[in-house]
Amino acid sequence: MRDRSGRTPIWRAIADALRNDLAEGRYAPGEKLPTEAALAERFGVNRHTVRHGMSALVEEGLIRTRRGAGAFVAATPTDYPIGQRVRFHENLIAAGRRPEKRVLQIEERSATIGEAKALHIVPGEAICAYHGISLADGQPIAIFESLFPVGRLAGIANALIETSSVTEALRRVGVVDYTRTTTRLTAVRAETTKALHLQVSEGDPILKSTSVNVDNSNLPVEFGRTWFAGDRVTLTLENKTPPSRMG
Repeated sequence: MRDRSGRTPIWRAIADALRNDLAEGRYAPGEKLPTEAALAERFGVNRHTVRHGMSALVEEGLIRTRRGAGAFVAATPTDYPIGQRVRFHENLIAAGRRPEKRVLQIEERSATIGEAKALHIVPGEAICAYHGISLADGQPIAIFESLFPVGRLAGIANALIETSSVTEALRRVGVVDYTRTTTRLTAVRAETTKALHLQVSEGDPILKSTSVNVDNSNLPVEFGRTWFAGDRVTLTLENKTPPSRMG
């Protein structure tokens, strides 16, 4: 696309230059791009022209923007299996990503009616709430809240403080194995704090997962809520049912 003089519009030239930067790996997936002011100085134009060029890359899905935070290179979505055995670290390693967890808070509080029903305990009974952020290659992909029955899992809070791994914490309090019995997925809008943690815009669509894990005695040991950044995770359903035989 050229103007009447046959010259490429400046905003398009900027888009082409940034597209080449991305193709050459100058900026990694999930990495923040230079500010509009820095790019305006680089190309010798005003910020409005830079913004026009970057808008073209947003439309192409190459970058994404978040109000007040800047522009980021769009990352390839991570495959995340949802099945009977959901293990965060194993899932990401299998997908070729580097897993990491950032602990936000570990607290003991009283269970609400809904939480008590999911965990098969009495409303108001003590639970341990584990809040954190799941990251892949340093980029946040989900916010999670895991709830554990304190009466059934004595010492779970200390175990979680000592290790950010739910699997290891459960093992330390006597749960050698656990499986997922239910998973419910719902599309929601990102409210302010979740948008901040996930580095998305407020109101962006995200995916909420609600699940229950049980031990070998079929007793609930974890009730979890997870909010996934929809553009960074592809949830896949694991089918463990063996194929039927014909004839």
